[in-house]
Amino acid sequence: MRLIRMLLLAALTFTGVQAHADDASTQRLSGLLSKAQTMTARFSQLTLDGSGTRLQETAGNLALKRPGLFRWHTDAPQEQLLISNGEKVWLYDPDLQQVTIQKLDQRLTQTPALLLSGDISKIHESFDITGKDGGNVVDFILKPKDKDTLFDSLRISFRNGVVNDMQLIDSVGQRTNILFFDVKMNEPVDAKQFVFEAPKGVDVIQE
Repeated sequence: MRLIRMLLLAALTFTGVQAHADDASTQRLSGLLSKAQTMTARFSQLTLDGSGTRLQETAGNLALKRPGLFRWHTDAPQEQLLISNGEKVWLYDPDLQQVTIQKLDQRLTQTPALLLSGDISKIHESFDITGKDGGNVVDFILKPKDKDTLFDSLRISFRNGVVNDMQLIDSVGQRTNILFFDVKMNEPVDAKQFVFEAPKGVDVIQE
């Protein structure tokens, strides 16, 4: 379950134009995120250890609807599923025949995936944000203010106003690149995607 909890990790090298840390960066990021009241996409993600050795490659689908509805499904053979209904989060591992249910607290809302569908108005309460322009690409670096988080730094990149990729790094140096493609925004999304019912015989763990 650690894989999907982290939604993977990645190294960040932030060079080039001088970054700026101010309210304007926070407001601009909030504006870009709020453009997608609903979103569906495919994703691919690559995990590396601290030395750059490739650990895992996966792909899958995501869907979100503001506020707080989220679905992240990783394809087989390493299938995992994360669903949030805005109050609870279900983490389902078909191979283990196990689902973990957690309350959607502040720590979980800071995970990269749930950040995309969370409460934009509170983003400045959780992160120090810097921004950098590069033509049609805009990068934002988010540093958690709370030390008890799942990652040390996160970069979110937008291309032509649409989220393009994320890069993360955690405290042990594991790194992840998450690339989004076939992104569709503000189209109807079936609410049933954000409801989870544990299959018969699955172990249910409440945390």
